[in-house]
Amino acid sequence: MPRLQDIAVKVESPDGTQNSHGNALPILHEIHHALQRFSSEGEYCCIDLRSLPFGPGDEEQLLQLLGRGEIHVTMDALGESTIWETAFSGVWIVDHRNAEGERVALQIEIGSVPKIVFSQQEDIVDAIDRLEAKLKEH
Repeated sequence: MPRLQDIAVKVESPDGTQNSHGNALPILHEIHHALQRFSSEGEYCCIDLRSLPFGPGDEEQLLQLLGRGEIHVTMDALGESTIWETAFSGVWIVDHRNAEGERVALQIEIGSVPKIVFSQQEDIVDAIDRLEAKLKEH
């Protein structure tokens, strides 16, 4: 027997277009202020889009307003992560999915490069040990 939450609901305006709850524009303002802070103070910012009260169409509208830039990165670490720079330098979309392909996080990062791309100190220490071992083999 179908459950209520299994019924797809699409909200449309009288002209047939999908409604937005108006949350894209306030987030765009937040991104603007975060980009200003990053430019003047070097303050990194991360906005978790999954925690925001987006209504139907809000996320799509925000992503459309941000556009796509020149950089697109795909990483495979416990599932696929897709990272792309928006049309605004320093504003990045980071989309994390688990091994089953389900979205587990969707974030906007404001900074030179998303933090997930940076090597972690523990990984660097491990790399030094492995490289030293390889050098001893030869």
